[in-house]
Amino acid sequence: MQKSGIINKSAKKTEPESSYADLEAVILNDPYVVPYNGVYVVCDEKNEKAELIEQSDCFASTCWSYYHYSKSPIITGSRILGQSVRYKIDVGQKELILKSSTSAAGISSLLVDSERNEVEITFSGLGGGGIGATKCRALGKGVLRYEISESGGEKAASGKIYVPRRNRVLIAIDDTDSCEVGATWTLTHNIAQKVSCNDSVILSQSLVQLYPVPERTQNCMSTVLEFGCVSDAAKEELVYKIKAFLQKYSVSKNTGMVVFTGFDVTEKLKEFSIKAGTMRLTKEDAINAAIENNVEIILDGNGIIGAMGAIAGFAKPEETVVPKFEF
Repeated sequence: MQKSGIINKSAKKTEPESSYADLEAVILNDPYVVPYNGVYVVCDEKNEKAELIEQSDCFASTCWSYYHYSKSPIITGSRILGQSVRYKIDVGQKELILKSSTSAAGISSLLVDSERNEVEITFSGLGGGGIGATKCRALGKGVLRYEISESGGEKAASGKIYVPRRNRVLIAIDDTDSCEVGATWTLTHNIAQKVSCNDSVILSQSLVQLYPVPERTQNCMSTVLEFGCVSDAAKEELVYKIKAFLQKYSVSKNTGMVVFTGFDVTEKLKEFSIKAGTMRLTKEDAINAAIENNVEIILDGNGIIGAMGAIAGFAKPEETVVPKFEF
């Protein structure tokens, strides 16, 4: 009898149920294309600055793209966030010089068509980078249409993709749970996944560590959700749905929900976030900060203190979970 924890090397190996011949029936519809999970662009009010958010299904290619695309002349900043790469871009176009291995792909232009509310992005790449620059992005979610050249092998390829122009909408929430049940980050995550759609797509979620006031349930964390909305109507519908879900599932009478629309948060909102992480604030402090910074108060429970403290933490989840975070 084999003793527990001891492997019997003499045991007879069993053959897999399927045979290698079954592989002949397996078909890869397009073996050289990995469509992106999403390609989205948010712009500032003047359409002078933009942020391109690319969500890939292959983390290895995410890292490769980050290394090469970050060198593009129109890109002013870039970083990896989860499975996505986020590029800060000056709207316009500049000459792109490609070099094998060292600068094998890039973005030569990002233009905004205000009348059609669309963004046109031009990508170029060499070899496998050309496939990523054209087909993989062209077939990604969020793309309206595309124009691409042949790609792969030794070819230099280029392509244009067209995506909706989006506004950044930040929805911050706090105090949805109790000492007995719930967690704000789980509820907000599940709501965001449920309401996310092509017109209002979820781009990120950050958990924000607040100053541990006595009224907290346990860890004193709030949440900010980042969406990209194609229109004011899409934003209004999004806010309505999230509010309705909170009213249905929150187990707290002090839930706070606030909304900020804009490409960048104000310096005063950043200052409020730092204060919320380092000292006790009042509901009056939060209301005044909301009024001064054009923040909409949707649910006005005491949770608006933490919600206001979370706004500036959007898309910085690795930083905002740290106690006494700073910007």
